[in-house]
Amino acid sequence: MARVARLLIIAGSDSGGGAGIQADLKAASALGVYAMTAVTAITAQNTVGVQAVAGIDPALVRAQIASVLDDIGADAVKIGMLGSAAVTRVVAEALAGYAGPVVLDPVMVAKSGDTLLADAAIGALHEYLLPRATLLTPNLPEAARLLGLAPARDAAGAELQGHALRALGPGAVLMKGGHAAGPVCRDLLVTPGGTAEFTAPRIATRNTHGTGCSLSSAIAAELAKGAALEQAVRRAHGWLHGAIVAADGLQIGQGHGPVHHFHEVWA
Repeated sequence: MARVARLLIIAGSDSGGGAGIQADLKAASALGVYAMTAVTAITAQNTVGVQAVAGIDPALVRAQIASVLDDIGADAVKIGMLGSAAVTRVVAEALAGYAGPVVLDPVMVAKSGDTLLADAAIGALHEYLLPRATLLTPNLPEAARLLGLAPARDAAGAELQGHALRALGPGAVLMKGGHAAGPVCRDLLVTPGGTAEFTAPRIATRNTHGTGCSLSSAIAAELAKGAALEQAVRRAHGWLHGAIVAADGLQIGQGHGPVHHFHEVWA
């Protein structure tokens, strides 16, 4: 019997279950991957906003990562919400001996607009984790904040910012187009070999909470299963589109509800 693929998720908890580690676990499970976690922060959060945030002691974050890697191991790592410079540095140190693929989702702002990454942590992200990432997955506002620029207004601008981010260290950059305007959502995978485009019709729904977390975890899950990078992004992109199409069927909460992670599994 083949061993199941393993994904270590390093991220914050969303009590509402739509984003953060809860969404990461659902995405990995939906795609047939065994997921483990190192929690970096705890949020009191629902579909209408973030009511409270508390960071986890960096030493405990380090201990969680070491505990998982020392015993179980991981075929890929996904990094989401970090919250502070201290946690960012500790995560990089804890992964120093890890040789597998790392997907870094630079979570900065919740769907509600609440800040999830301190300004002081931006420098730590640049110094410690961007050079460590196999793939960086920013949305357009996150990419702009990492570069100190205005958000890209079109695909050409997004590609230019993707190249600028890749110059900071990550092996590849997926510029997510969910914040752009227009009837088509366009994601751009910027690699040393060129740029690949992934498109899908934009769905008229407010239930998109956790899309970024879910996409990055889906990509990491596919990498854990052994897929090449472009193949992993293509599979995850199609899966997420299906999850958004099915999102309104869940009817969760009064604000921005979650996508339907198990649209391929539940009847």
